[in-house]
Formats: sequence, C-alpha cells, structure tokens
Amino acid sequence: MGMRRRKESRDQDLWIVTDKLARAPGHVFYRKLNGLLAEHGFDRFVEDLCLPFYEPTGSGRPSIPPGVYFRMLFVGYFENIDSQRGIAWRCEDSLSLREFLGIPLTEATPDHSTMTGIRRRLPQEIHDQVFGWVLQLAAKKKLLSCKTVAVDSTTLEANAAMKSIVRKDTGEDYKQYLTKLANDTGIEDPSDEDLRRFDRNRKEKTTSNDDWQSPSDPDAQITKMKDGRTHLAYKAEHVIDVESEFLLHAAIHPATASDAETLVDNVMLAEANLQAADSSMTVTEVVADKGYHKGSTIELCEGLGVRTYISEPLRPHGSKWTDKPDEIRRAVTNNRQRMRRRKGRVYQRLRSERVERSFAHVCDTGGARRTWLRGMINVGKHYLMVATAHNLGLVMRKLFGIGKPRGLQAGLGITDLLWLAIGWMMRLLAIIRQQQTWTDLLEIGPLRWAIAG
Repeated sequence: MGMRRRKESRDQDLWIVTDKLARAPGHVFYRKLNGLLAEHGFDRFVEDLCLPFYEPTGSGRPSIPPGVYFRMLFVGYFENIDSQRGIAWRCEDSLSLREFLGIPLTEATPDHSTMTGIRRRLPQEIHDQVFGWVLQLAAKKKLLSCKTVAVDSTTLEANAAMKSIVRKDTGEDYKQYLTKLANDTGIEDPSDEDLRRFDRNRKEKTTSNDDWQSPSDPDAQITKMKDGRTHLAYKAEHVIDVESEFLLHAAIHPATASDAETLVDNVMLAEANLQAADSSMTVTEVVADKGYHKGSTIELCEGLGVRTYISEPLRPHGSKWTDKPDEIRRAVTNNRQRMRRRKGRVYQRLRSERVERSFAHVCDTGGARRTWLRGMINVGKHYLMVATAHNLGLVMRKLFGIGKPRGLQAGLGITDLLWLAIGWMMRLLAIIRQQQTWTDLLEIGPLRWAIAG
C-alpha cells in the first residue's frame, strides 16, 4: 500500500451529495438514551407541555423543538459542561450529539442565546414536570423504593465577584466605602496602599448580607464555600432515595438559608414529586446530618408521620429543657434513641456516602458547581435539569450498565475486563446447571452493550 501525503490546502467541491458524506457510527450511549426517550414518548410529552407558551401554529418564527432544548441541557451534565456557550459549541462540533439532538448536517445547531430565550419563556413549573417525567419513568421500571430519604446541601459559586459588591443603603462600592471611613478618621485623599493598610487594621470588619449585595446578581449571597473561601453563592439541596440513589427533589435556596428551616419543605416536595410520578411509595424516614438538628423541625416531622434520623450536635453542659414544650422534648428524645441504635448508624453511613455521591455527579462531574446564570429562578431551572439528567443516567446504568457516555470507556480497563469475564463465566455455569437456553446470556448488561456496539 502506498503512503498518501496530506496536503496543506486543496480545492473543495462546490456541491456534495449528503448521502456521500463520511458518517461516524455515533455513540452507543446517546443512541440508547434516544431509544429510551422515544420509547416512552418524551418529545411528544414536552411538546404538548410547552405548547401554551408559544404562538398558535402558523404565526411567528418557528422555534427549535422543546425536546432539543432539554436534550442540550442533558448534554451539559453528560459532557461536564457548565455554560450554555460550551454546550452550544459541543453540540455544533460533534456528529454524535447532532444525531442525539436530531439535527441534520444541513442545519445549524441552536445557539446559546436561543437556549436563554427558551429558558426565559418556559416557567419553573415546566421544568418541574420534566423532572417528574423522569421519576415516572424510573417508577415504571420498578427502580424506586422511596421509604427512606436522605437530605444534604452544598454551595454553588455564583456568577458574581466579591470585588463588585455595593452597599444596599448608599450604592457605594467597597473602595468608596473605605475612603469614606478613612476620611472620617482623618486620612485625607488616601492612596490604594493606605486603604489596604486601613482596611487590614480596622476593627469590627464584617461583610454582611444585610448591608452588601451584588449589583449584577442581587439573589446571590455572601457565604463561606466548602474550601474556606468567602464568595457570592447559592445553596443547592438534594433529597435522594437512600436505596436507589435517585434524586427525588433538587432545590436552590439562598446561600445563608438554614438547613433546619428547609428540611420539611424539601421532604414534602419530594413526596409531591413521587405522587406526580404515579408512584405508590411514600416517605416514612428521613436521614440528615447535625446541621439539620432543630427541635421544632424534628417535632414537625413526627407530626407528619416521618421518623427522623438526624445526628445531634454537641451541646453545652449547661443546656436544659427549660423553655421548650413537651412535644419538642419528646421528639428530640425519640430521635436521639433512634440514632443510638445500629439502624441509625447504618443510615448515617449511607447518607454520607450516597448524598455526597449525588453532589459529586451533579456538581463536580456534571458541570453544576459553578453557575454562569444570574438570579435564583434561572439558576434553579438549570440546576433542576442537571438533576434530571442525573436521574436519566441512573436509569441508563440500571437498565444497560452504563450511566454516562465516558463510563463506557472507563469500564474497559484490565481489572474491569477481568471481573466481567469472571461474572460471565459464573453466569454461564449457572445456565449450564439449570439447563437454560443460550438466549439467557443476553440478559447480561455489558454483553448487551458489546452486541449493540
């Protein structure tokens, strides 16, 4: 075979027949996901859902299909892309993602501004119903248990900088505020170095959310991040099914919102999502860490018929039940006794493992730790769709063995192949002993993936 040399530039044909274009085989994961969505009528569902928010047929410029918009948000999770610009570029560049979106080569993929327009057009309720549709799909596949839920929260970095904050009362930025304080102490016309020295040495230096806000994102609040930095941020809270690890509710709150104050509302919203998904399961137990421990919260959970397994923080030795009703004291005592049992310790280990795993998937490898949107409504819509994609990935993993497109590549290591071979041989021996047919081999998830590929 002779070697062909690459030419730096050559004349391109003016007209190319599309059926003669080189086509990639596509990605197995996205083809399987598209098949799952088509099997359960996802596109028809979202089109009927979004129809009231568009002009009647025949009037106005045609929009992109709603199914394409939601698929692009799912791509952000599966490809670990945190911005709409990045999602739009990735979809334009990849032939596999074009096939996933259903966009031919003769058409351009939607721009990031188009995604922004659709997000503003569709209210929060539409995104909630899409989230519930995926939960309903999991319920149809018998993948939910939902007896015990775990709750935890994390912080998301907002699209606003601390150096841009201004005073709520006067509108002064931080430098103007420091200059005014320095002038009051007798420092006339201070330089930048004088201001830094003055700010470093002054007493009672605080940056409170009561006094300061970001002019670009007033909903973002000043808080301390997980790594110790002070930043403008939001708080994301997850309610997961402890057994199946499905997200039953994902909400965005102000960064300084108390965990104990949002616990009951989130658990009740998770229960409402289960009912909307036509699931017969009910939440009877809730597991949380010590940040959620509050007497009134625990008493309210017991009044709603939900048993709590909440770690109790260390109290001062002088604390006594002097100003608390007997109902709260009894609820806290019952929660303390449950936590001393083996079941309570097991639940806490599962909570620390599985809720943190959901944050790792959604925030760290799903592109949601840093938001490029502004406003709690916009951030909440986008985060909920990332959580929806996370649940879709769980459905794919439980049905086909792979939960993310890159998981197919990561699962082909030598150790994984060895364990796959051992499991296949054990299954083969079981089939021989039971005198079953060879078609039972097709029930092995990884083998189905190999055949599909």
